Amino acid sequence: MTTASDPAYPAHWEADVVLRDGGTARIRPITTEDAERLVSFYELVSDESKYYRFFAPYPRLSAKDVHRFTHHDYVDRVGLAATIGGEFIATVRYDRINAQGRPASAPADEAEVAFLVQDAHQGRGVASTLLEHIAAVARERGIRRFAAEVLPANNKMIKVFTDAGYQQKRSFEDGSVHLTLDLEPTIESLAVQRAREHRAEARSVRRLLAPGSVAVIGAGRAPGGVGRAVLRNLLDAGFTGRVHAVNTALGPGRHEIEGVPAYAGLGAIGEPVDLAILAVPAERVPEAVTDCGEHGVQGLVVLSAAYAESGAPGRERQRALVRQARSYGMRLIGPNAFGIINTAAAVRLNASLAPEAPPAGRIGLFTQSGAIGIALLSGLYRRGAGLSTFISSGNRADLSGNDFLQYWYEDPDTDVVLLYLESIGNPRKFTRLARRTAAAKPVVVVKGARHSGATPPGHAVPVTRVPDATVSALLRQAGVILVDTVTELVDAGLLLAGQPLPAGPRVAILGNSESLGLLTYDACLTEGLRPLKPLDLTTGATPADFRAALVAALADEACDAVVVTAIPWVGEHGAMETGDGQVLADALREAAATAPAKPVAVVHVEIGGLAEALSAAARTAPRAAGPITPPTPQITPPAPPTAQPAPLASEERGTGGSAPGGQPDAGPGPGPGASTPRREAARIPAYPAAERAVRALAEAVRYARWRREAAEPGKAGEYDDIDEAGAAALIERLLGPDPDPRGLTLSAPKAQELLARYGIAVHPTLPAPDPERAVEAARRLGYPVALKTTAPHLRHRPDLGGVRLDLADEHQLTRAYAELTASLGKPEELMPVVQAMVPRGVDTVVRASIDSAIGAVLSFGLAGAASELLGDTAHRLIPATDRDAHELLRSIRTAPLLFGWRGSAPVDTPALEELLLRVSRLVDDHPEVVAVGLEPVIVAQHGLSVLGASVRLAPAPPRTDLGPRRLPSY
Repeated sequence: MTTASDPAYPAHWEADVVLRDGGTARIRPITTEDAERLVSFYELVSDESKYYRFFAPYPRLSAKDVHRFTHHDYVDRVGLAATIGGEFIATVRYDRINAQGRPASAPADEAEVAFLVQDAHQGRGVASTLLEHIAAVARERGIRRFAAEVLPANNKMIKVFTDAGYQQKRSFEDGSVHLTLDLEPTIESLAVQRAREHRAEARSVRRLLAPGSVAVIGAGRAPGGVGRAVLRNLLDAGFTGRVHAVNTALGPGRHEIEGVPAYAGLGAIGEPVDLAILAVPAERVPEAVTDCGEHGVQGLVVLSAAYAESGAPGRERQRALVRQARSYGMRLIGPNAFGIINTAAAVRLNASLAPEAPPAGRIGLFTQSGAIGIALLSGLYRRGAGLSTFISSGNRADLSGNDFLQYWYEDPDTDVVLLYLESIGNPRKFTRLARRTAAAKPVVVVKGARHSGATPPGHAVPVTRVPDATVSALLRQAGVILVDTVTELVDAGLLLAGQPLPAGPRVAILGNSESLGLLTYDACLTEGLRPLKPLDLTTGATPADFRAALVAALADEACDAVVVTAIPWVGEHGAMETGDGQVLADALREAAATAPAKPVAVVHVEIGGLAEALSAAARTAPRAAGPITPPTPQITPPAPPTAQPAPLASEERGTGGSAPGGQPDAGPGPGPGASTPRREAARIPAYPAAERAVRALAEAVRYARWRREAAEPGKAGEYDDIDEAGAAALIERLLGPDPDPRGLTLSAPKAQELLARYGIAVHPTLPAPDPERAVEAARRLGYPVALKTTAPHLRHRPDLGGVRLDLADEHQLTRAYAELTASLGKPEELMPVVQAMVPRGVDTVVRASIDSAIGAVLSFGLAGAASELLGDTAHRLIPATDRDAHELLRSIRTAPLLFGWRGSAPVDTPALEELLLRVSRLVDDHPEVVAVGLEPVIVAQHGLSVLGASVRLAPAPPRTDLGPRRLPSY
């Protein structure tokens, strides 16, 4: 007999899951304590569903049936249940069978599987989710195949099996369909799983952002307080659904607060409530959640504080809150949240503490901090930017940035995603989702708490051991635009939301201040852009001159983007004109309309109203109906090449003008949520400093390049001399039948043997514990040789004098040995070795390691203390492609040393790229290889030499991204 408290109970099989419609359920093993739940569940199942399950009328379960279905050994017989509110809504079980279909034990590797789903919950994806989990359980118990008998009329269940993506066989026997499924995950089954995950999580977010009705629980009767403020904000925003106020202090009957119906509890409302905003003290939240769960509320926004941010008791209170909400099938934002906003005309939801909802726009904003959320809303509002949606998640105990990436990927109202993150609970998943979203629309991230080394208060998430620099590099590899400050977040968001992506790094600069133009020029060089010579229009330039110069610059095929610099201009009588900025804004907007595929940014100083006028979504000044002909400016710019007039702002952009990233070469086609804003709605971003404008433009250039390259991601290394099977056998032998979970570091000979299976040759090293054996080793290897110490404190530190090179004969070797031991210590302390000399080149380091949260990472840098001090190391996720290896070498700041710096000969970078791909293949093929270090790797003009290698093995860590879908439980 097994209960949930029994040591044999497999608690790790428990999981919270998101169903197809966005609701949640809990999956857990069935125990002997579930007899009454099973009977109650079965009574709610229709006769037809019972017939499909048992192939005959089966109105009720006998006592023998109940005993059989609740007693499992969790090895050969396993039953799982999906529950909501503690009650069963579906069950699945398997029974191990032999080749004759009779009950069996291991080593039999086949099991018969059967499902039963309550009719009211059919169509929610419950059976598909249960199949993922029971398949994972079966694989854990050594079962490789499922067999199922299904009646031909049971199309829903047949579809569950056939759509799972597993390898399968199908036959018709004795009036039923016989299905056999191979449970080994496939590319197709993983794709199916992730597609279902995307749909479910996106819908769970949509249920919160577009509710039909909202109840504010904790709205006070007197003005003031959080609940009353949220209620007021909901009404002021013009929410299109129904609004209710709930206050348990109200007596029976109908009441009103802020002019809306108010009740003592949800049950008195008399109609469904989709979203509940909880603004009550933390000790009253459980009662409110129970009320919500029992009355069918779909989601919660918990504004209440005093949770994990307040210490250990609050952390436990937060975990209990999540468990309670999920037990009712609800998802939640918070606790300690600032709220959510949806500006869509069909919704107009402001369920937040922001007193004024931002205007509608194309930016989706997620922040884990209420204070930062306030600052970002204020900054975006001040600069005229609109939002599609805003979420401030607080402690993000349930819904996180991953969920909103799922939603924004296919949201047609969002063109740019901005995120302020203080922690990433599942970096591997976040990177995967960010890469997919970035292929359709920009994802801009600023990360707080990067250097604190600890999780921010309130964020009960695992802490990755990977340094922040590595995480940042991997996010950039995924196409994420990573910025350092919230100011840069807004700067980049404004440009990406209002302008197309640049086709390249060439930047034209024009304006009426030579000094401001030079500052912009210098900033472009600093950011790696290719600025053209600035065009100075002089301080006497008028808005018409700006328009003509901008039209000419945009028409120049040698220009990919334009930065306009502007200071107050000199009027007719010599007076400085500081406004009206609207006049200049109109001129710039009309000019920009002539080349809708090229971005324009403005740097301005003390021109009143310019930024506001440029950010306006529509023109306020009249415009002629024909193509704009550039007038002759006072200072004539270089003659543009002959070109046909570009279309007006009101005309269709065409293939090159979508914002962002609409150029034909901007990368993969737009995803489900990509959209093409009309040009007349485009805003020209304005910046108070040249550096800020150029930095935002540089991020757009780098992102556009990533989009183009993402269309052709490259190929993994394929080499005929790789012995994958031999390496697997060697690893199995080295780990042994009962491997130490802490792992083991291989000896030098064993590491060399394993690396050789993947075509990685390590130059032999012979020990030299005394001068005589040093001489003997040199004779075996052949002169000239190197004498090196291998003591941990001296290893890879030639600057400390522990290396002697180019020892041509026995005399030089013995003298070097004596000097080494005299200055650094005894031979037993130094552990000297002798190695044959190799061709000179550039010393580099290649490493690979596995982190449980982020996965396998390939790293590259130059050897030496200087690179370590500067942190000059590049990283890529494994498996790496040839494109990744190519970029990896060029990503470090010291890369010029590889390509002939200061007249030196370039080294053999193709050989180095091949080495990186071989290491990537080794770690990707064998997850037991948890760390590889090759140091130094000397790259010469022709070929390379690996002089030192270390390999660490451990039992393969679990791949959480390959397992069944489950919500995190922190």
